[in-house]
Amino acid sequence: MRLLIVEDDADLAHAMASAFAKRDVRCDLARTAGDAELLIQTVNYAAIILDLGLPDENGLALLRRLRAYKRMEPILVLTARGEGEMRVQGLDSGADDYIVKPFLFPELHARICAVLRRQGGYVEHLLAVGDLSLDTRTREVRVGGEPADFSEREAELLELLMRRSGHVLSKRVIEDQLFGSGDMLGSNAVEVYIHRIRRKLDSLAAQVRLKTVRGIGYILLNS
Repeated sequence: MRLLIVEDDADLAHAMASAFAKRDVRCDLARTAGDAELLIQTVNYAAIILDLGLPDENGLALLRRLRAYKRMEPILVLTARGEGEMRVQGLDSGADDYIVKPFLFPELHARICAVLRRQGGYVEHLLAVGDLSLDTRTREVRVGGEPADFSEREAELLELLMRRSGHVLSKRVIEDQLFGSGDMLGSNAVEVYIHRIRRKLDSLAAQVRLKTVRGIGYILLNS
């Protein structure tokens, strides 16, 4: 999972990113609304954490603009301004939730999980499709109850596919969630990982099928 943190306080932004990293969540950072908008145009994020006090414009303006563009990523507003009127403005502008500084990271993480749970993604720790299972905390993959050897990056891709099982996952989303905006990757990196996973699943006689939907993406099916 990849989040975007829009926060001009570099120390706070890095502290949040570090805390999320310990929970296997990747984060991109933006210090201005302009930088955030550029990233959002090129990367599909699972959710956005948005500070209101940005140096180039009020975060509410960016929030309203994103919603006007029909961008539907969950957005959690983060601000030092906790007055009731500000909360109402944030929610009315399209925020999915609101948290006031100072805050405890476990609360921020819980709120992100709650927002994603309402949208149907990213929070379950134990995933299963057919006889394939994955513990997202330990990255342990099992087929038919037996441990299977998958690299960490392969397990991350498998997690994305399992969370969207039965639905096509586009190459673009895989690139964004697995590699992000700052990672260097070859043009066929996704195809290479898909090939490795499919080969391992086939060799283990897993009761799942990983299909390529030409020109669109990939889908994991319970066979």
